[in-house]
Amino acid sequence: MSDQFKEIPATDSISDVIRSAFDLSIPVEGGWGYTIDAALKLLPPLPAPLTQTEYTLASMRTHIEMHMTLPEDQRYGGINLNELSREEKVIENRYYDIVAYEVTAMRESDYTHFIEAYKEGYGKDDFDISAHFEARKAATLTRKITLYFDTTDVR
Repeated sequence: MSDQFKEIPATDSISDVIRSAFDLSIPVEGGWGYTIDAALKLLPPLPAPLTQTEYTLASMRTHIEMHMTLPEDQRYGGINLNELSREEKVIENRYYDIVAYEVTAMRESDYTHFIEAYKEGYGKDDFDISAHFEARKAATLTRKITLYFDTTDVR
């Protein structure tokens, strides 16, 4: 992980953090999924199909890391995740999904600027939409993350 984004400490109940930060109840325990030893343990009942629940949790963790825990001038917006790979592993009779995601985002101030410029310029003759999207692409940070989910109890 980049030094820019710090791991979220698993000091509080992860379910409570999710409920407080996102107003969503997802039954989980364990760690934030940074390693197999600190896997995010999914508990029944899942609020959605397994892969969708995993994606939601990965998105939440990423938003906490890249937005909610950073000083305002260092926050990222327009955060998107795309699944790159998925591996199932069984270790000591426990089932794990190891999922890699590509994360794209840009500084929140840049993101706001690009959205406003697009809204203001779209449809006008002097708005160069290609240049707009090239500049937006250049301002986008791309990182790869891996999450470890303990899925034993939801199989």
